[in-house]
Amino acid sequence: MSAAGAGAPAIPPSERLLSLDVLRGFDMFWIVGAGSIVHALDAVGAGGWVRLLSNQLRHKDWAGFAFLDLVFPLFVFIVGVSLVFSLEKIVGREGRPAALKRVWTRSLTLFLLGVFYSGGLAGGLAGLRIMGVLQRIALCYLFCSLLVLSLKPRALAAVFVGLLAGYWALLTFVPVPGAGAGDFREGMNLANYVDKLWLPFSKYDGDHDPEGLLSTLPALASCLFGVFAGMLLRARDLSPQKKVHWLAGCGAAALALGLLWGLQFPVIKKIWTSSYVLVAGGWSCILLAAFYQVVDIWKVRAWTAPFVWIGVNPIAIYMACNVVDFQQLARRVLGGPIQGGLGPYGDLLIAGAGLGLVLMLARFLHERKLYLRV
Repeated sequence: MSAAGAGAPAIPPSERLLSLDVLRGFDMFWIVGAGSIVHALDAVGAGGWVRLLSNQLRHKDWAGFAFLDLVFPLFVFIVGVSLVFSLEKIVGREGRPAALKRVWTRSLTLFLLGVFYSGGLAGGLAGLRIMGVLQRIALCYLFCSLLVLSLKPRALAAVFVGLLAGYWALLTFVPVPGAGAGDFREGMNLANYVDKLWLPFSKYDGDHDPEGLLSTLPALASCLFGVFAGMLLRARDLSPQKKVHWLAGCGAAALALGLLWGLQFPVIKKIWTSSYVLVAGGWSCILLAAFYQVVDIWKVRAWTAPFVWIGVNPIAIYMACNVVDFQQLARRVLGGPIQGGLGPYGDLLIAGAGLGLVLMLARFLHERKLYLRV
């Protein structure tokens, strides 16, 4: 495709995309404390858009989609975008064997960090949770990296379609004892049943897990969605503005298709349905287009610093929030009479101070170039 009529020059494929770091930081922002501020504002009766946002910052109990249900698949999508650039750089500099070694080492490290994040061996083997958020990210990174290193784009597209269609067919046509086939209710579907039979040790939801075994397959498709977006951003024959148009257009198409598919195969985060992959992937693509337009094309960057601090060091910040309760730390300084004297605004003070501490840590690490690279 021709880049004739382009405005800004194309960003070299090897250059780090600031918009991707900012988007990653924006995604993490809601995990590390921003949601608590919104809920605290809602509790004091701010009303209006605050109530709307507060409702969007709560996971759906089962079927449906809220903004908070986008946070995890958006991160998986960003992993896919990032690995396109990182693998190209490693292969070009050190060769394919070095890239494979990097992929296996990083995946294992991420997986073990995830086990630690979930409690490790604190509860003995019975309390060990071997599947979780970081574990799923590790598996997505591993298998999608191996696919990218082994297959051409058309074959990757076939894998993507096969994962979504295959997962739909399994959950729609394979019968579950006591429920039959095509039952997507919690505890009655094939994904939950597979966890009940084959996932050992502790599971987040009793006998099944939202990051379970079978639902890892469509999660790979979420990562591949990001891979395709990364390949688009890397393309040399498209102008930056055309890349934005393609990202936004593909995102809108995926969103519409996911909502349509959801009429038969509901949008359910906890079993990562194929319709959920498309809805979350569509929104992820649209957000990437918006951030790329603002940050990398228009270069409007005055507002991006806090998101960059978090976005370039996400694993370190994520692990820190697991080890340290920043809101409890804030409460030790500002709690008691100070919090109580503010009445209903006391919780808002603690939430804001807790997020402030996280941002201070992120800035401290960034300024000293202390990053947790895995």
